[in-house]
Amino acid sequence: MPEPAALIAAWARSAVAPHGGAFRTLQAHQIASPVVASLLQRVRLGPQAVDALVVGNALGAGGNPARMLALAAGLPACATFSVDTQCCAGLDAVALAVGLLASGQARVVIAGGVEAWSRAPIRMHRPLQPGEPAVAYERPSFAPDPQQDPDLLQAAADYAARQGCTRQQQDAYAAHSHQQALAQRAAQALEIVPVMGLQHDAYPRTISPEKAARMPVVASAQTLDAASQCALSSLAISPRADGAAFVLLATPQACEAFNLQAQARWVASASVGADPSMPLRAAENATRLVLARAGLSSMDGISAIELHDAFAVQGLDFCQALGIDPLRFNRRGGGLARGHPIGASGAIALVRVLADLQREEAAGAKGLAAVAGAGGIGAAAVVQWLGGFTDGSQPQPVTQPSTRK
Repeated sequence: MPEPAALIAAWARSAVAPHGGAFRTLQAHQIASPVVASLLQRVRLGPQAVDALVVGNALGAGGNPARMLALAAGLPACATFSVDTQCCAGLDAVALAVGLLASGQARVVIAGGVEAWSRAPIRMHRPLQPGEPAVAYERPSFAPDPQQDPDLLQAAADYAARQGCTRQQQDAYAAHSHQQALAQRAAQALEIVPVMGLQHDAYPRTISPEKAARMPVVASAQTLDAASQCALSSLAISPRADGAAFVLLATPQACEAFNLQAQARWVASASVGADPSMPLRAAENATRLVLARAGLSSMDGISAIELHDAFAVQGLDFCQALGIDPLRFNRRGGGLARGHPIGASGAIALVRVLADLQREEAAGAKGLAAVAGAGGIGAAAVVQWLGGFTDGSQPQPVTQPSTRK
């Protein structure tokens, strides 16, 4: 095994709360600061030891969310980097943190993502002519050619029709995700730091076949004969949400210097561009590349697999294309059951992988996290389990930040 440049000493996340739910009054740094503080408490590390904070965030509309978080979490002296690769931002932030360690620019880095969708600014296009009104918009363009920048719901519905993936198949997949999340709710204590008193993901619920059938259609394929059969229901998409997830990474030398117990090592990562008109496929492309970089010929060498499945058809296609047994995939519910805090979703998938590897406690076991983003980008990472917590410690609640603006 080569000498690892990046070791993972701790990880944690907040619960995921639906848009307008438990975190509706909190800014991004207020959701994330208890998570960051808990990482330092968990490994008994002083804030002066942290060299950099890398934060994925998609909806903050400018500024430097990483600096805001550093100040809120008591890390005023560290470097701060804010990353916006939309849905991939949380996982890309960790990959960039690994680069800081590998290049010698840092010894200890905290990285991940946070989204406060409930508090996202209202965005407006500035008028071109005096006297014209500003025009509000929900999302920016993700490709310069409008033909390559489809509505994401429409793109998923068209892809489902091309693949012959029926509404019933998509809804059954989504209902199973909710079922898994509910069944494993108690296990979330290993990874969730309570924020605003929320100790588990709030969105998962029991979905009967009758309830699934009543869910409204949100998109149908425009031109194909299978449009109605393969329609996209509201159950089959990951809803808007708020949340945060972070990991604490260090070089081997820093682990020795600060008496940190390395739990896992970063094996490889990949961030790719793909066809922007079919963005959900990019996670598969990133996964194939990261497997090759990790020296793996297939998914058979991966014990824990987490895809942020923004759409049910994405999860179904990911499993089929990569030959994944669905029972080995998103075993405690995926993004469909949690929700989609955009800038945090990739980091949440990584934390979920690490939590599963911790439960297995199999030295050398590997896990994979993957996510796709608007504009046809994808990210994936492979990590490997090294050992267990020597004192059995878990992330602990910390004093809640003020909700004052």
